[in-house]
Amino acid sequence: MHQTDTAQLTAPGVPRQAVAPTGLSPSRAGDFMTCPLLYRLRVIDRLPEPPSAAATRGTVVHAVLERLFDHAPAERTPERALGLLRPQWQRLLSERPELAGLFPDDEDGSAVARWLGDAEKLLAQWFRLEDPTRLHPVERELYVETVLGSGLLLRGYIDRVDVAPTGEVRLVDYKTGRAPSRDFEGKAMFQMKFYALVVWRWKGVIPRRLQLVYLGGGGDVVTYDPDEADLLAVERKLEALWEAISSAVATGRFPATRNRLCDWCDHQASCPEFGGTPPPYPLPVLTGPERGPADPAGPGGPARPNELKSDESNKES
Repeated sequence: MHQTDTAQLTAPGVPRQAVAPTGLSPSRAGDFMTCPLLYRLRVIDRLPEPPSAAATRGTVVHAVLERLFDHAPAERTPERALGLLRPQWQRLLSERPELAGLFPDDEDGSAVARWLGDAEKLLAQWFRLEDPTRLHPVERELYVETVLGSGLLLRGYIDRVDVAPTGEVRLVDYKTGRAPSRDFEGKAMFQMKFYALVVWRWKGVIPRRLQLVYLGGGGDVVTYDPDEADLLAVERKLEALWEAISSAVATGRFPATRNRLCDWCDHQASCPEFGGTPPPYPLPVLTGPERGPADPAGPGGPARPNELKSDESNKES
């Protein structure tokens, strides 16, 4: 099963205890750079988010692609993948019964059938982009973590790790959306550079290639070959990002940042940009002349995600 952050798997209406962050994953790093308030609501307040049909479909497709490699190369056929699809959906539904709410009033099953049909198209696209009979992953859904010299914990899940006979490592991630434009490729590849940094600091090996496989739209494969300078730049960026997060946690200042993803945000009711009010900040706050009072909805403060975005060296540009 494709692993996602627990903030997005929580059933609606289920309260969760507020916690201070202990490390970074690519998703949560991206949240803070996009909107510090979104990061706070997901990581600290841990507000539940309703499941979405698109994200759930992505989880099921990831599960199918993971299970497909349980079979011998010659058996990794489109028919085999389609045969895995419905059982993986049923397995996920048994683990999370609330997902049945994605298809209300679907007495004849037609809505689920259309939804699974879209998943079938994504799987068919994958077979046009990669030949699984020629792939020999050494790991699937690999959990990785490392602690940097500063004490910062980095963690995440890599969809697939391929190792060539010569020892060269390729990290692969499946995306069920469409490929981004060239202007946004660098941002999309940041997740893979994050993983490459973790692998390098964990195993002492710089991956030879990073690969994003986009199954939506017309399908595309985007690759990048990192070097030590790339990963050192990512490490500096993450250290700066964690410093900003730690300062925001200490002061309670998590400004809302309006961006192109706001229309799909589940937390508009808690966002000042949409007339909402964040819940009371649940963690202790450092106050004083040098810090100032907690102001989770106010402007300014230590969190400046737009400045952090420019720190990374980017070969794509």
